[in-house]
Amino acid sequence: MNFFQALFMGLVQALTEYLPVSSSAHIRIIGDLMIGKDPGAAFTAIIQLGTELAVILYYRRDIIRILGSWFGSLFGKEGKDLKSRLGAHNPDTQMGWFIIIGTMPILIAGLLFKDAIETTLRNLWITVTVLIVFGILLWVFDARAKQVKTMNQMTWKDALFFGIGQMLALIPGVSRSGGTITFGRAMGYTREAAVRVSFLMAIPAVFGAGILESVSAVKDVNACSAGDAAACTAIGAFPGWIPTIAATFVAFFVGYVVIIGFLKFVSTFSYKAFAIYRIGLAVVVALLLIAGVLPAIDPSVAAAA
Repeated sequence: MNFFQALFMGLVQALTEYLPVSSSAHIRIIGDLMIGKDPGAAFTAIIQLGTELAVILYYRRDIIRILGSWFGSLFGKEGKDLKSRLGAHNPDTQMGWFIIIGTMPILIAGLLFKDAIETTLRNLWITVTVLIVFGILLWVFDARAKQVKTMNQMTWKDALFFGIGQMLALIPGVSRSGGTITFGRAMGYTREAAVRVSFLMAIPAVFGAGILESVSAVKDVNACSAGDAAACTAIGAFPGWIPTIAATFVAFFVGYVVIIGFLKFVSTFSYKAFAIYRIGLAVVVALLLIAGVLPAIDPSVAAAA
């Protein structure tokens, strides 16, 4: 992957990360069409840091308030009893705990199934399947579920269900925002509340993955430079640090604009258009797979499996 291809991937990341259409699927598909191979999980995770920085900037006041309340309550500011420390008297403290609960499923699954996530689950036939399945689920739940619940009505069980939706996004094609929004709408949350939970809950999970992948990429790049063939296979089409950092900046700046536009969109319209797009994309990818234009599994990824 050259410098300009990396920048284009950063743009794709920014345009698709917040929408329920799966940024990882788009990176995987466009990578194959543009450079002939999967850009790899490491590059994908690192440029996601850019879009998450945009989320932090946009929700900075909420994040500061939640963190302040969470730490304050934890150390007895709201009361010395256990219920007070867990946020019984402060919704912001509760939200801090809910974000932790919602992060646990993707953290556990990510550690347990890391190899499968980076190899087997990047099969494009799996991507096609989950694009369709979650497109239909999003369409149905958004059309039929009530919009009655707000973030202030969240329970620990709801947080866990949101977390399961986010966990499923480890499969390219599900979409992190798509999974959490679909589960949120199924539980009766408003479109705006489901999006806000999706954005806030993604911060620790995506940043954690990005940091871990960055550390791993540094090791693999150094090993590859020293002649380690296995390390070279592991980094795949990784373009180097300067193009990757530049792509991350593109993801940040464009991503911030996309956040504003997406929030305005869901305050007026349903998710039907995104569901139709997912299904249409799945059909196009399936046709490209059948025609042999796209390989179901990138050769370098298959070699690492």
